Amino acid sequence: MFIFVLQTIWLYISELAGKGLDIWIILKFLWYVSPRLIPLVLPLTILVTSLMVFGSFAEKYEFAAMKSTGISLQRAMGSVIGFIVILAITAFFFANNFIPYSEYKWQNLRRNISQFQPSLFISEGQFGQIGEDFNIKVEKKTGDRGQFLEDVVIHKKNLLKPNGNFTVIIANNGEIASEKDSNTLTLILRDGNYYEEIQNSNPAKQKSKPFAKSFFDEYAINIDLTELNNKDIDKENNLNNQNMYNISELRVEIDSLSDSYSKDIALYTKSMYFRSGAEKFQTNKVADSSRPPAINTILEIYNPTHQLQIVKLALNNAKGTLQTIDAKKIEFLEKTKRLNKTEIALHEKYVLGFACIILFFVGAPLGAIIRKGGMGLPMVIAILLFLTYHFIGIFAKNSAEDGTMHPFIASWLSTGIMLPLSIWLTYRATTDQGIFDFDTFIQRIGRLLGIKRKKKKD
Repeated sequence: MFIFVLQTIWLYISELAGKGLDIWIILKFLWYVSPRLIPLVLPLTILVTSLMVFGSFAEKYEFAAMKSTGISLQRAMGSVIGFIVILAITAFFFANNFIPYSEYKWQNLRRNISQFQPSLFISEGQFGQIGEDFNIKVEKKTGDRGQFLEDVVIHKKNLLKPNGNFTVIIANNGEIASEKDSNTLTLILRDGNYYEEIQNSNPAKQKSKPFAKSFFDEYAINIDLTELNNKDIDKENNLNNQNMYNISELRVEIDSLSDSYSKDIALYTKSMYFRSGAEKFQTNKVADSSRPPAINTILEIYNPTHQLQIVKLALNNAKGTLQTIDAKKIEFLEKTKRLNKTEIALHEKYVLGFACIILFFVGAPLGAIIRKGGMGLPMVIAILLFLTYHFIGIFAKNSAEDGTMHPFIASWLSTGIMLPLSIWLTYRATTDQGIFDFDTFIQRIGRLLGIKRKKKKD
């Protein structure tokens, strides 16, 4: 768990560092992110510990002592199997109830942290949002407090049309003139230009992309940071995704997404059918007697001028249809991914419990066979097995997102591969056989060769 938490810190270090966050906020972030690591940590932990413990028993001849008193391997594993089953059931309820709640709290806290910035947080070489209306980037910061700025670029949002950067301010240099704890950020820009794209309600005039440009020697911008400095780190946001739902909510979401997807496909198919004009040809059939004789194409009915117009119109309609189809393909692909992700999230609730049981039956008999305990060879074998299990699951789920593989198969594939391995290892361990019997294999090869030789003599 400690290793995976460290990995999480490195993954999200850019979102936590340099924002003046209190240590308790960072600890809360790690606390909320920890439950989502359980599906990775728990199966690996069971595999490692079962290998180490049963390998240590076999190495110290504990199993030999048990068998001498009439205790079989299955009986020796009985209490541990019972514990693993209880742990698997607990893991299922944990994945169904606690992980969705912690996922929501984590995503919510992450959203709030992204807006929780100090008033003077302006990064070099990348855009940083200051307030709700300004995105600022500087190439270099100098001065004892980083107050002197070089090559400043500011994107200012339009209150009427927030989705777009219609105002751009570029300055060769600038200075932060506000005080350290002030709620107002004052930027003094020098030697720059002010560009503003003019929005026109007339589409024909808007095609010319009109804009206004002005030059300034010095320009001051005051940004109110009162709301920014008073950000509530525990503010509840309207967030939802498949990882925040339990099983009952996932089933409802899958039905809703599936019905919506089917209706969208049917409506779009019907729309394209009517757009093609095929309906008119079916309802208004032309009698055979009214058809002109001996023509190769319908264009021959019209004069050359009209033929050219008809061909151009047909090409434009075909291009428009193709563009619409390409746009809809992207839209339907996103809906397919969302539906598949939701189905994967549903099956993962069940997979976690079964994975705990199956990986135990991989690790325990394998430890009894290799007869090696401790942190050396068992740890290496366990990590290799888990990486194989984990990467198969990742590749399968990635394939399922775009519809290449069914979500059910993708979710259960890695566990299904480990199932026959666990059965085979358990059988080999209970019958006191090794992983691979070289002597028997060589004897069988020798018998086959001996049979062939006899056939040649005969």
